[in-house]
Amino acid sequence: MSGSAAGTPSGMTTATAVAREHHWFKEPTEPAKKGYVAWLIIAQFIFFVALLGPAVVGIGLKITDLQNAGAIAEGAAGFNTASAILGGVGAFFATVANVVFGRVSDRTTSRWGRRRIWIVLGTVIMTIGFVFMATGASLLVATIGWAIAQLGANMTLAPFVATIADQVPKFQRGSITAGLGIAQNLGIVGGVYVAGWFSFSLFIVFVIPAILAIIAMVVFAIVLPDRVLPVKPPRISFREIVQTIWVSPVAHPDFALAWWSRFLITFASFGFTTFRFAYMGFHLGVPEEEIGLLIANTTLVYTAALVVTAWIAGKISDRIGRRKIFVWTSTVLFALGTFALIFIQDVPSYYVLELLLGAAYGIYVGVDLALVVDVLPNPDDSGKDLGVFNIANALPQTVAPLIGGFVLAATGGASGADYTVWFTVCAVAALIGAVVIFPIKSVK
Repeated sequence: MSGSAAGTPSGMTTATAVAREHHWFKEPTEPAKKGYVAWLIIAQFIFFVALLGPAVVGIGLKITDLQNAGAIAEGAAGFNTASAILGGVGAFFATVANVVFGRVSDRTTSRWGRRRIWIVLGTVIMTIGFVFMATGASLLVATIGWAIAQLGANMTLAPFVATIADQVPKFQRGSITAGLGIAQNLGIVGGVYVAGWFSFSLFIVFVIPAILAIIAMVVFAIVLPDRVLPVKPPRISFREIVQTIWVSPVAHPDFALAWWSRFLITFASFGFTTFRFAYMGFHLGVPEEEIGLLIANTTLVYTAALVVTAWIAGKISDRIGRRKIFVWTSTVLFALGTFALIFIQDVPSYYVLELLLGAAYGIYVGVDLALVVDVLPNPDDSGKDLGVFNIANALPQTVAPLIGGFVLAATGGASGADYTVWFTVCAVAALIGAVVIFPIKSVK
């Protein structure tokens, strides 16, 4: 911590100097507490069961339900348009919430600590949004529900992820972020199976797992050794408000390059997952009633490969002290897999491709977040800076569905089922995401 009495200018208290210099806590050097690590991973798993089941399968089920009710147009074109609207609007709210509540949690002066209140409150708001999503009888109400859910989910995620910078020393970050990535993707598997098994009840798919997520986040908040700010932060200036959504790429080029890499691979990923339900139905010819379970099964294959490669990559990265080579090679492999989606014509081949994509993305999630935390501009602003970084997660979820909707409308043929141009665009985006890793200097 900087700002000792010896270095305090005349007329300025030590507390004021600390606040102005904005270094409230030392970077952690001791191993993270075992209880914190265990519940970080458990809460991540349950939270992503609740969030990603609806995101991956639930939206498709909801759109199909609205089509069957005559609330939106039938066919692939109508499905793709509704997917683009829901995905785009929800991701906009995710982007805003991630940035705002990352900054707010950095400066929260509650006696309960900086992060706890937002982690729990956000999960409650997410659950309320899912109630709207499950019960809404129109695309408008469903979109409002999804926007509320994304607002709440990212109100939780920004401070939740920021606890890594608060609690985890550099020598543990690869292993712990790998475990976090594994938990997230196992949560996706759990979520899609819940959605597949209970597709007859949208309330079960959307709401019941979210209630369990509230319980998990309450326990995590209790276990979290969240620290109270030692001083009241100075009033936020207009410049700092602007900087809430901005980290200078000139002053912090490594952070900017890591941001663009994450943006581009996320763009490629959501360029496919947004339209996966329709891709399976209209491109692979899978019957509608079988799509939910197929997504669950292929996600299980994808995640099994991911778990193995993420754990190995995270451990090796910590041991050898290198991050970049894992990130760029995995991104190249993911780009090739995305391009290969164009040529898949049957379900068995799709299973094989999911295995390869899962292995590639596993290497990525095993190391990428550790690289990002390593290049954060200021540990005291970790919530804000990770919120800015998470724009690279959330913004593509807005941009990819909207651009994809336009591209598919223009190039997808009369049925909207030709994905050649769109998946090529996504593959090129991922490839560029690999290239921008090379100039990063502050980590190997």
